[in-house]
Parts: sequence; structure tokens; C-alpha cells
Amino acid sequence: MLENLLSVEKRFEEINALVCRPEVVSDVEKYTSLIKELNRITPVVEKFREYKKADRDHEEAKKLLDEGGLSKDFREVVEEEYETTKSLKAKCSQELKVLLLPRDPNDDKNVIVEIRAGAGGEEASLFAGVLYRMYTMYAEKKNLKTELLSANETELGGFKEVSFMVEGDGAYSRFKFESGVHRVQRVPETESQGRIHTSTVTVAVLPEAEEVDVEINPTDLQIDTFRSSGAGGQHINKTESAIRITHLPTGTVVECQDERSQHKNKDKAMRILRSKILEAEREKQHSEIAGERKSQVGTGDRSERIRTYNYPQGRVSDHRIGLTLYKIDQILNGDIDEIVDALIAADTAEKMKTSES
Repeated sequence: MLENLLSVEKRFEEINALVCRPEVVSDVEKYTSLIKELNRITPVVEKFREYKKADRDHEEAKKLLDEGGLSKDFREVVEEEYETTKSLKAKCSQELKVLLLPRDPNDDKNVIVEIRAGAGGEEASLFAGVLYRMYTMYAEKKNLKTELLSANETELGGFKEVSFMVEGDGAYSRFKFESGVHRVQRVPETESQGRIHTSTVTVAVLPEAEEVDVEINPTDLQIDTFRSSGAGGQHINKTESAIRITHLPTGTVVECQDERSQHKNKDKAMRILRSKILEAEREKQHSEIAGERKSQVGTGDRSERIRTYNYPQGRVSDHRIGLTLYKIDQILNGDIDEIVDALIAADTAEKMKTSES
């Protein structure tokens, strides 16, 4: 670990020197890349320097105690310093192990979130709308920007499916554990007997693929235009602005009809398509590495039930980590940091176990 930390510290000093050079500052792409790398390794270097100081202080205290000849009062002070720096060293060492864990290369990427109504008919569509609102409110709290990509609304204001982009530093790191089946238990407004219905909604979270990540041959695409359809809107069914793109080699189909402009719909559809193809490739790679994700928080599989929202009890339970919170209103208003932080902590703990075994 020490060798890794010394190389990280050396790189930290190199980057600090590079970003002061005029030729680097004038190269926006290179400068931005270096600043991102600097931001990523700064916490490691700061913690390493804290560890080194604690180690020096601990050794000095040990040396004084070994030499002897200290007055009673001064010896008590040195012994306290010895124990304090010993504890601080151990704490810093553990924190450094966490900071040095392999990082998910997608953590800083923008994400595409797809929400689809599952079992439960209109009630599932309405809850898809609730989740869409929850995620957009959460993104706003984290200073992340959201952009609607595609929506298929129902007459009652729900969604059969809705896709949106979340943009900003660390977007994927905060959303990546949301993939899976979300179950809701509540009494629908249309239920005269007051019976609790159970419905499901599936969520998929895809890191946005850039053009350099996925190479798509234009001849592999079938692009169709059609008239928008939905619950309403002045431009619905009047112009053929909606786009359907089929990637022939994989059979992946993407539709986008949210914009009035055919060009904008095509641009959005291509962004979704690239991300879907990249995600399919990642899933294929993961399946080839036996159990690579089984020891972690969740597979991200849309068929895996990950969370239950129980309205009568005001309860939200994440089944992967056994976390239950009795504050459903706050959570559905975008206050999901407690859940996200617990999932990240659990995932980190599993990675630590794997790295130590």
C-alpha cells in the first residue's frame, strides 16, 4: 500500500506543476482532464499526509518514552500523545484502504434513468410517476441537472415508461444502485373496499456512453419516423417528429417523441441507444466473470426486487441491506441520501472483504 500511496503523491505533485503551465491551461480538454484527476486523488494525498504526520509524532513519542528520565507529569503527556497518534495512525490506515479501492470508472458519468410500469396496471403507471418525481427532486438536491428524454404518459397522469438524463459530477455514483424492481403497497384511490394493492415498477440506470465509448456504424441503423402519441399536448399526432431507431446487429430499439423537432428526438434517441449498447456489453463482460457482482450490494438486474414502499405503514425497506426507514413522505420528496449512503457503505464493505481475502 505504501508504494501505491507514494506514487499517488508523486502524481499529485506532477499535476499541480502541469496545471500552472500556460500551454496546458490553453488546452481546455487536457486541463479539464488533469483537474478531474487532481480532484480524484486529492483526498488520498491529504489522508496519506495526515497518516505520515501521525506516524512521525508517534515515533517521536515512542523515542521519548524509550529514553526514560521524564518527569511524571511530562511522561503522562507523552504517553497520551503516544496512544492518540497510535489510534490516529490506525484510523488513517483504514480510511486509506477504502480510498485506494478500485473505482468504478463510470462513477463520474452522466446517467440515463428508465422507469417502466410493471405489474399493477394504472396503479403501477401512477407510481412510476411518483418515482420520476422522487428522482428529479433528489437530483436537484444534489445540484445535478435533469433532462427528460422520452415519456409515454397515461390519461391519469402516470407513465407507462419515462426516460431522463441526470447530468453532473458523480451522477452515476449516486444513482447506480437504483436499478431493479421497486414494489409499492398502497390503497388506490379507485379502490372502494380500502384494500391494499401491490404494484411494481422497474428502474434501469445506464451510464451515458460517449461516442468514443461505442462505435455505431450508420449502416447498422434503421430509422423510422412516426407521429407522436400520448395523453395530450398540442403537437401530439400532428407531425411526424417522433423517432424510432433500431440497431440491427443487436435488435435494440429506442423511441423518442418528447421534442417537437425530429432532429432533437433523433439526437436524444442516439444518446439512449449508445448507452444501452454499452450497458449490454458490460453485462456480457460481467456474466463472463463468475460471481463478480454476486458479492456486492446488487446485480442491478431489473428482475431483482430491491425496495418496497409501504404507504399504510409509512415504511420504505431496501431488501439488499435490510434497511427500513419510517419516513416515506420525505423519501418520496427526494430525501434518499440515507438509503444511497447505506448502499455505498455496504458495497464498500464487500469490496474490502474481497480485497483482503
